[in-house]
Amino acid sequence: MSVNLAPASLKDRVVLITGASSGFGEATAELFAQAGARLALSARRGDRLDALAARLRALGCEVLVLPADLAEVKAAQAIVQDTEAHFGRLDILVNNAGVMYLEPIDSADMTRWQHMIQLNLLALMASCQAALPGMRARKDGHIFNMASTAGRQANPNGGGYSASKWGVVGFSESLRREAYKDNIRVTVIEPGVAQTELRDHIAHAPTQTALNNWADSMRQLQSADIARAIVFCAGQPAHVNINEILMRPTDQER
Repeated sequence: MSVNLAPASLKDRVVLITGASSGFGEATAELFAQAGARLALSARRGDRLDALAARLRALGCEVLVLPADLAEVKAAQAIVQDTEAHFGRLDILVNNAGVMYLEPIDSADMTRWQHMIQLNLLALMASCQAALPGMRARKDGHIFNMASTAGRQANPNGGGYSASKWGVVGFSESLRREAYKDNIRVTVIEPGVAQTELRDHIAHAPTQTALNNWADSMRQLQSADIARAIVFCAGQPAHVNINEILMRPTDQER
């Protein structure tokens, strides 16, 4: 008996990626473009999106640029609607936008925490909700939600961030159990220490210094590593849903 080991084709699949202006989102966009997908890209930094779109169009990729502040629920819903209006459907949603504010709980800035919960969790929930009707109608769809090892293991000074990422994990499992009967797949990606801009967001200097020193002691995950994991999951046959990928650097103990 012959077995087809080739990944499912991603050619012409419509993919919306949030946080696409850098890091995981940018690398994921590049890999989907190489696979022949059509892309909608969203982030706050429109100039960065335009530069990425130009590179991808040079590869023959059709790209829609959607600058938006996704901390606003209506914006998180609107980018899904705009993608569907432009391409006629949305096949794959990659909820990657997020921030990481680490600071002691007793002195944490509640404004930062509120923004982090809105962006990391509520915006993701809003985009998922907006994508469901179209995916249900077509009996086809795949949603990727970006979590973290911090969504499995809480650490000092990470209370707000872990709360947002534990929320992503819990919401995603509930979503999967509601949507699977309509052939909608849900995958949570949980990276460990990675070389991205996230640590630049940390306002508490001692925490930022300690985390940077720890990260510099190891071979960190690269954005391309996360992108490969996402595209690998997306390329599975329709009857296969890889629910979670927990990935750490080989050098990361905890």
